[in-house]
Amino acid sequence: MPLRLPPLNSLRFFEAAARHGSFKLAAAELNVTPSAVSHGIVALEEALGVALFMREPRKLSLTSEGQLYFPYIAEAFSLIALGTQRLPDSRTHRTISVSCAPTLAVRWLVPRLHDFRARWPGIDVSVDTSRRQVGFPIDGFDFGIRLSRGPVPGSDWSRLFGERLVPVCNAAYRATLVDAHGHIDLRRATLIHVDTASEDWQAWLDGAGIVDVDAVPGLRFDTIQLALEAASTGMGIAIGRRPLVNRELDAGTLVEAAAPTVEAKTAYWLVSAEGADERPDLQAFKRWLLHEAKAFDDQHPVDDAPSSAAAASR
Repeated sequence: MPLRLPPLNSLRFFEAAARHGSFKLAAAELNVTPSAVSHGIVALEEALGVALFMREPRKLSLTSEGQLYFPYIAEAFSLIALGTQRLPDSRTHRTISVSCAPTLAVRWLVPRLHDFRARWPGIDVSVDTSRRQVGFPIDGFDFGIRLSRGPVPGSDWSRLFGERLVPVCNAAYRATLVDAHGHIDLRRATLIHVDTASEDWQAWLDGAGIVDVDAVPGLRFDTIQLALEAASTGMGIAIGRRPLVNRELDAGTLVEAAAPTVEAKTAYWLVSAEGADERPDLQAFKRWLLHEAKAFDDQHPVDDAPSSAAAASR
């Protein structure tokens, strides 16, 4: 007897919408319109005879039936993706898919890819910098590079390198903050925030022991790159992350605005999809990336950046 299956395309819509909690985000991931996702899920609900989502203004949540159904569908798609990845592949060219935050991709990963391509010219690399939460293996990525306080149980995590937080701005802007005693008065500064950063101004202030600076007001951006660009043009002070900001500090386009440098609680980690060790091309990429990270970390030890900036107001 053939299996009784609902419309498979509607199941894909359901899985993505349930994972994101949004028709709009599911549509963006699947390259369709939100209307297509909505209609597909309605068709699925009609086929199943149950409501899967509670649709409220500006809120989408699973019904009890949807909560019961989602783990089965997510696991089914994961098994399909995993089985596909494990098929023998006789193609000369292969593509390794990597999910990575935009700033790390621009400042660290992409500049090094020419070396990997020179060593393994038959292996292509695809880098995705979207901020959506990536699921392994369902989203088709082989690796993810994540900023985290530690590895997540049940996954293959390898530490790459850590960061150190330091306020940065351009030299002219810093000069406007110097008080009569030669100290930097951060209370007069415009703070530049990164809304997507797990550690930003409050983390630095806590680590520096500074309690009289309000970490809330200021300018806000959604990427570290934009925040650093704003700081370099004199719009305020951003939290730089050594060693990724060392290039600007060495060139003088940014300067340290205040002491001290605070070690971040998070670090960059390489997350490998299940079965990555079974493919020679993925093994090669992982070994290469870990080697590059170790060399980079060795070149920038934690105590390599004594701050020359004047003390901040306390």
